[in-house]
Amino acid sequence: MREKENANSVGTLAPVLMALAVMATPGLVRGQVSLATMVDMAQGHSTVVKLAEADVHKADALLAQTHDAYIPTLTIGSTVGYSKGFPTGQPSVANAQLQSLVLSYSERQYARAARTGVKAADLALKEAREQVALDVSTAYIELDTVNIELDAARQQESFTGRLVSIEQERSEAGVDSLSDLLQARLTGAQLRLKRLHLETRAATLAKQLSVLTGMPVGGISTNHASIPEIPAIKADEAPQTTAGIEAANLLAQSKQLQAHGDDLATRRPQIAFGAQYNYDSNELNNYTTYFNNFTPNNVAFGIEFQIPIFDRAQHDKARQSAAEALRATVEAEQARQQNDVQIQSLTGNLRELDAMAEVASLKQQIADEQLKTVLAELELGNGASSGAAAQPQLSPKAEQLARIDQSQKLQDALDAGFDLSKARLSLLKALGHMEDWLNELRSK
Repeated sequence: MREKENANSVGTLAPVLMALAVMATPGLVRGQVSLATMVDMAQGHSTVVKLAEADVHKADALLAQTHDAYIPTLTIGSTVGYSKGFPTGQPSVANAQLQSLVLSYSERQYARAARTGVKAADLALKEAREQVALDVSTAYIELDTVNIELDAARQQESFTGRLVSIEQERSEAGVDSLSDLLQARLTGAQLRLKRLHLETRAATLAKQLSVLTGMPVGGISTNHASIPEIPAIKADEAPQTTAGIEAANLLAQSKQLQAHGDDLATRRPQIAFGAQYNYDSNELNNYTTYFNNFTPNNVAFGIEFQIPIFDRAQHDKARQSAAEALRATVEAEQARQQNDVQIQSLTGNLRELDAMAEVASLKQQIADEQLKTVLAELELGNGASSGAAAQPQLSPKAEQLARIDQSQKLQDALDAGFDLSKARLSLLKALGHMEDWLNELRSK
């Protein structure tokens, strides 16, 4: 128990020490922080994890309490008082009582329930840590994606600025109409709005990561190289039971054992041991007037048998425990069903997201090739003859339009890639493979 408390203390201090190390190292406060570091700090800082750790301590204490029921309890006291006439109480100056449980069929079930409860609390803690890891990983990957998109959006704005300048000159020269100039300005306004949206999203994600990890917002900067590839796992690849579902099943089992123990308390006997020592005095009363053979030192001990005959309160408690066990069983089944539905939903979404990511990637490649073609024609000409059927030579306007389109297709591909990564991470968690992801993350 002491080793576990020390380990928990170290785990609580770990994120604080890590944050201090990051802040104390020159160039790292505003430098990049790896995803593995973020996950470790979030797991140590999360209030959800701390609540789960408190539940583990509570379960450990409850288990110890069931074992300690057989360890004798010792109490000391005094009942000194003045009496006149016939004495109404024992003239005890000091007394000591010793009590312990010898045999209880219910206590055995309570001990089994407590041991099962400890296992459930440990698994619930694991589930909390995995959920925090999923939340941090998703936010970190999205922030990394948004930062890349922001760079592309700023390039788009510069391309649009050149496009507006070109259209301004062409409009003044009478080559293009005013509507072409207005369309270029509209494109610039739309891209500026999109860039503002990305900046707002990046700030929100940075704040979210700050809340999860305890790091200052200004010290959060992603490191793309620290993000490992997310495996394309499928639902039919032997799914494991998640820690959350296992915890729910064990909690239901613990409630059932508790209910069985309460039921046995109404039908089975109980044996206890007791001993008492009194040091009596006749100074403040007249005990010797009514009782002969008065002695100051008195000892009593014996075995107590309790056979339940009729106890409505205990019957009601057993009914309450049975209802709680039934509720816990239904909740465990509900958690399993919800997880199965989530797996099915994620599996269907993954097929679509995978296809969308492929489409976005192909569009990006096409845009890249179109940009290369435009740049080549601007540099070397289109190679067409000078006849009436010849295609007109491309203008500098075409280059900016091609660059804007290429940048847009890149952002679309990034969005599709993030949606696919998010769904894959969620499926890993639902299939019980989150620990494999964390091992891969920390080994990168």
